[in-house]
Amino acid sequence: MELALTWLLIIAFIIIMYILLDGFTLGVGLLFPLIKEDSERDIMVTTVLPVWDGNETWLVFAGAALYGAFPLAFSTLFPIWYIPLMLLIFGLLLRGIAFEFRLKAHETRRLWDWCLFGGSLMAVIAQGLVIGSFVSGFQFNPATGEAIRKQWFSGFGLFCALALIIAYGLLGSARLIKKTSGSLQTKFYKISAKLQWLLMLAVIIVGVYSPQSSRLQMRYWFDLQHSAFILVFLIIMAFLFAIHALAIKNRFENLPFASLIIIFILAYLALVTSNLPYLVPNQITFMQAKADDGALLFMLVGAAILIPVLLFYTAYAYKIFGGKTNEKISY
Repeated sequence: MELALTWLLIIAFIIIMYILLDGFTLGVGLLFPLIKEDSERDIMVTTVLPVWDGNETWLVFAGAALYGAFPLAFSTLFPIWYIPLMLLIFGLLLRGIAFEFRLKAHETRRLWDWCLFGGSLMAVIAQGLVIGSFVSGFQFNPATGEAIRKQWFSGFGLFCALALIIAYGLLGSARLIKKTSGSLQTKFYKISAKLQWLLMLAVIIVGVYSPQSSRLQMRYWFDLQHSAFILVFLIIMAFLFAIHALAIKNRFENLPFASLIIIFILAYLALVTSNLPYLVPNQITFMQAKADDGALLFMLVGAAILIPVLLFYTAYAYKIFGGKTNEKISY
């Protein structure tokens, strides 16, 4: 129990690190069509070029950890999510290629700009479809016990994708407020001022619709045992959105990004805890999906080395490339 729970917490930590770190870089790509000047797009890209590939290391780590620690959940979930996961990988590859090629391309720069936007959009839509299907749960064939395919595509999943596009766009805008100055920074204040209301509306709609899409979610959200926790959660979320709105109105540089980070963490915790103890909603708990204790203990040694290394590398990279970005990078 202890080892399985430890690995559940480790994987939850790895995933939230990926969401927070790669979320704003995806958001920067999503904001590209709103900025017309090439010089300003160059600065946007320069703010994420030194760190975007390191951010994606957390995603690879999460997949490997789930495969090793909870092989039954991995073998059940990945066939269901095969198409959205392929879309995610293709989108991330396209975005990565566009990051590099647009630096040297001149005649085809617009093409690579659109590839950067398209790759980011594909990756975010894929993540939204995965989240939507995870919240809704899966149907399994009673005769074979196998999951019925194509459950990743639904109206709720598409709305989760739309909500995630808004959320990452706002996170990217908040990051760019921190990293830019002058007229470009002013543009992102205006973009954030609009996106924040859209995100609030999207969060409310997802919160209302989630219990109707899943019996597990219904039990969690309307169980009296959880009522105090849910009330506190809603109050804190409302307070953080108010803080963000005031920070945008008063032109604070750091507070919008910090408040959004906490909003993302709280929303993620609500998603994870409302599905416990299941890893495959309504079907497989984390105890049923776990590998044997010997394998979990062996993997724990590797995680104890790798996680501090990744945290140190991430912190060091953000320190080295901290501060304002006023010109494009070139190499």
